[in-house]
Amino acid sequence: MLKGAIFDMDGTLFDTEKIYWNCWLETADFFGLPRQPELPGSMSGSGWESMPAKLKKFYPDFEDVNAYIMHVVTTARSKIEANLEIKAGAFEILNYFFDNGVKIAIASSSEVAAIEKNIQRVGWEKFFTAFVGGNQVKESKPNPEIFLKAADALNLSPTDCYVFEDSFNGVRAGNSAKCSTVMVIDCKQPTDEIRKLCTGVYDDMFGALEAVKRGEI
Repeated sequence: MLKGAIFDMDGTLFDTEKIYWNCWLETADFFGLPRQPELPGSMSGSGWESMPAKLKKFYPDFEDVNAYIMHVVTTARSKIEANLEIKAGAFEILNYFFDNGVKIAIASSSEVAAIEKNIQRVGWEKFFTAFVGGNQVKESKPNPEIFLKAADALNLSPTDCYVFEDSFNGVRAGNSAKCSTVMVIDCKQPTDEIRKLCTGVYDDMFGALEAVKRGEI
């Protein structure tokens, strides 16, 4: 078992990625635009600063991209505020790592304030040594910066850390950081490319936990 574990938040610890996923599509209806099925996957794991350019690729003639993004964010956050669901097995794997002396961090494209708020809502403060948010890095996933910062905050080498992710960009970032990258499937099934970047791919966090216990990852 490795010395550190770094978790993405949305879609990995909390069942919130599907909310953002739906909001990217529903916001097209709000602005009278055609839905683009590939848009949510493109945005998954991205930092806010990269979103306008990505959105423009799908809607090149739409001018108010910032209004579109803000509508997604405010709508999604309102839904999450009303109902924050924990992903299956998330508590169990955090508790297992904590009990076995593994240092734990969150590295999420969300801002640190949002991370802290969610963790406080479910009473998980004791598990975590560090939070690194998208507002603390210059380059968003798939750049490895966020995971390198998280490993540094744990005072560990990236090679001594797991990364648990659900998004393709997150997997790419974890692999580039030289962490042992584990994909826990959420909204998208992994491609062959993504599977090759992972030390393990599991349907839920229970599967990942059992693999850790067996020493498979």
